[in-house]
Amino acid sequence: MNHARTNIRHQLLATCAFGLESLLRRELESLQLPAKVVEPGRVAFEGDHRAILKSNLWLRTADRILIKVGDFPAPNFDALFESTRDLDWTPYIAADGQFPVSGRCIRSQLTSVPACQRAIKKAIAQSLLRDFQHTELPENGASFRVDFTLLKDHATLTIDTTGVGLNRRGYHQAGSSPQIKETLAAALIMLSYWRSGRPLVTPFCRGATIAIEAAMIGLNRAPGLGRSFACEDWSPESLSLSRELRNEAESQSEDKLETRILAFDHDDRMLTKARANAKFAGVTDAIHFDRADLHQIRNQRRFGCLVAVPPAEEHFSSIRERDDYYHQLPDLFRRLPTWSHYVLADFRKLESLLGRPADRRRKLYSGGAPMTYFQFHGPKPVTNSPHNGEKDPEDSASNTSTAATANGSNTTAEVQRKGHDLAEPKDTDPHHQTKHEPRYEHASGPAAFGELSTKSREQAELFASRIRKRAKHLRKWPAKRGITCYRIYERDIPEIPLVVDLYEDSIHITEYDRPHERDPAEHGNWLDLMAQTAADGLNVSKQNIYLKRRGRQKGKTQHDKVAETFIRKEVREGGLKFLVNLADYVDTGLFLDHRITRGLVRDQAKGKHFLNLFCYTGSFTVYAADGDAKSTVSVDLSRNYLDWAKSNLAINGLDGDQHQFIHQDTMQFIQDHPVKPTYDLVVIDPPTFSNSKRTEKDWTVQGQAEQLLERVLPLVIPGGVIYFSTNFRRFKFQPENLDLSEAHEISRQTVPEDFRNRRIHRCWRLVR
Repeated sequence: MNHARTNIRHQLLATCAFGLESLLRRELESLQLPAKVVEPGRVAFEGDHRAILKSNLWLRTADRILIKVGDFPAPNFDALFESTRDLDWTPYIAADGQFPVSGRCIRSQLTSVPACQRAIKKAIAQSLLRDFQHTELPENGASFRVDFTLLKDHATLTIDTTGVGLNRRGYHQAGSSPQIKETLAAALIMLSYWRSGRPLVTPFCRGATIAIEAAMIGLNRAPGLGRSFACEDWSPESLSLSRELRNEAESQSEDKLETRILAFDHDDRMLTKARANAKFAGVTDAIHFDRADLHQIRNQRRFGCLVAVPPAEEHFSSIRERDDYYHQLPDLFRRLPTWSHYVLADFRKLESLLGRPADRRRKLYSGGAPMTYFQFHGPKPVTNSPHNGEKDPEDSASNTSTAATANGSNTTAEVQRKGHDLAEPKDTDPHHQTKHEPRYEHASGPAAFGELSTKSREQAELFASRIRKRAKHLRKWPAKRGITCYRIYERDIPEIPLVVDLYEDSIHITEYDRPHERDPAEHGNWLDLMAQTAADGLNVSKQNIYLKRRGRQKGKTQHDKVAETFIRKEVREGGLKFLVNLADYVDTGLFLDHRITRGLVRDQAKGKHFLNLFCYTGSFTVYAADGDAKSTVSVDLSRNYLDWAKSNLAINGLDGDQHQFIHQDTMQFIQDHPVKPTYDLVVIDPPTFSNSKRTEKDWTVQGQAEQLLERVLPLVIPGGVIYFSTNFRRFKFQPENLDLSEAHEISRQTVPEDFRNRRIHRCWRLVR
C-alpha cells in the first residue's frame, strides 16, 4: 500500500461478539467515526488508513477491523470467481503481498470451504496480474489476509487489518489464560456504572482480566498499545503513522487512578498470576490484590460497583459446591447495599436466589456459550453538583474511555462472625473526597440489597421488649443455682423464630426456618438487626454474638459442622466447668435443656457403675463423676467428642483410670459387650438421625431405640436406672414391651424453667 493510498477512504467492518454491537458502535462514534450495526456481530463505518490504525489501537470491544472489498450474489462457482476477479484489489494488496484466503459457508449452495478458497485465491491472483500488469506474484511481502463469508448465496470479501484478534492485548502470561476474553471483560465494565474515582470490586479475579481492563479504561490507556497489528507491516508510511498514533495515545494516558481497583481471589496461585499480568499490562499501581473468599469482602465506601464472573461450571466439583458459591452472593451484596452489582453467569436461578429481579439483563456470549449479564442497580448518589445523576451506560458513551474522550449470617448453618475488613488498601482513605466522587450525604432511592422494611424495625422493637422482660425475670434465679448458661428467648414471638441462649458473657442465637417475605439480603440484615437487639438488651459486646441457622431436618439429614475456629470457651453449671464451642457447631457442646436430668444423675451416682451411650461431650459423665460414681464408661462414634469429654473431666479434676472412653458405634458396643449385669445407672440420649460413613446402617431413634433398650437391659443390674431421652417430638414408645419394673415419663419435670417450650425433649426413667 503506497503513501498515496493511505488516504483512500474504505468501507470498514468492526467485528465483535454477539450482544456487543451497540456498545461497539458507541465506541466508534466516540472516535469520531460514525457507525451503524449492519448484522449481528458486525458494525460498519468508513475511514482512511488512520481510522484503521486508530480503531485497532483504541477499540476495547472489537475483535477485528476488516476492510470490505466487495459483496455480491454467488449462487455458483462461476459467479463467485468472476465477481471476485472483477473487483479492484490493488488499493488493498501490494504487488508482492501474501494473500491467504479463509472463510465460511453458511446456508449456501456452495458448501465446500476449500473449494471456495481456491476459487477466490485464483480470482484475486488474476485480478492483481491484470491490474499490476505483472506476469507473476512473488508473495514474499506483507500479509493481507482475505476473508470471505458466504451467507445464503451472498458473498462478502474482506481484508483483515488486525492480525491476531484484538482481544489478545498481550498482557496474559503463559499458563494464565483468561476466564473471559479481554474484549468481553471491557464490555462488562463499560456496561456498568463504574467510572474512575469510584470503588470497583472484582471477586474471584482469576487472571485479573476484568480488573486490568477496568484499570486501562480508568487510566485512558489504549488497549492496543502493548501489541502490533497486521496493517502496520503493509508499508513504511503505515508504520510511521502507527508510531504517531501510539505516541499520541501514550500522551493521553493518565498516570494513576485516584481509587485503586480491588481484586480478590481465594487462590494464592491465581493471585500470583494476576499480579504478573497486571505488571505486564503496566497497571500494577492501579489494582490492589488480596486473598479473600466471598464472605470476607467488605468496603466502607458508599457508592461503588461490583463486577463478578463466577467460576466456570467445570471449576466446581459438584452441583452442591456450585450452589454453595451462589448462595454466598446475597450476603456479599447486602454488605455493599448502596452499590451496583453486575454478574455474568449461566445460572438461571440467580434472580430467584437473590430474591429480586435484575434491573437489566443482557444476553452476551463467552466462548460461544450464551450467558446473561445480570445488572442490579444501586441508588443514585445525590450531591449538589450539577452532574449529580448517573448516566445509564446502556444509553450513552459516557463510560467509554477513548482518545476522543481524553481530549475533552450467613447461609444455612453458618456462623455470623465478622471477618477481617478488606475495605481499602492501607494507602487509600475510604472517605477521601475526589473530584470524581464528592462526599454523598444521602442516596436517591432504596438500597439495592438488604433494605429493611418498617415491619422489620417494628419486629426489632417487639424483640427488644421481650428480651428485656425475660432478662429481668431470669436475673436472680440462675446465680442461686450456680447457673451461668441459660435460655433467654425461645421463639416467643412467632414472627421472630429465634432461640437466644446466654453463655456467660456471650450470646448464642439460633434461627429456625419459618416462611417470611424478606429476600435473602434483607433477611441477612434482619438477622443482624435482631442479633444487635439481643446484644443491646443483654449488655453483651458485638464480638460475642454467635448466630447460626438450624434448618428443618427432613428425611436423612443431620446438622453438620459449620465453621472451623476450634475455639472453646469455659463456662460453669452446677459448680462444674464445661467447654463449649459457640462458633463451629449448630450445637455448642452443652445441651442446656438437660440441666435438671444431669442433676438427677449426680444425685444417684454415688458408688454406681455409670454407662453413658451416645455420650457427646460427656456432660452427663462429668456430673456422674462429681457424684462419686465408682466407674464411668462413655461411648461415642466421634473421637472429637470423646476427646472433648476427656477435657471436660480434666478441667474439673475428675479424670482417672476409673473413667473409660470407648470409640465405637453404640449398637456395636452393646452387641460386643458380655451379657451380664454390670451397670447401676445408664444415660441414653441418642440423636434423632445419624448417617455416619463408619456404620453399615443409618441410625433413626424411632426405628432402633426400643431395640437398643432391649439389648441394654441385660447389662443393667436389677433395680438399676436408665434415663432415656430424645428430642424427637413424635417419638412413639411402648415400655410395656420391655423387661421393666418401672417406666415413668418425666419430660415435664426435667425441662428447666428457663425453657418456654415444655416439649423441648422427652425423657423417661426406666428401672429394670
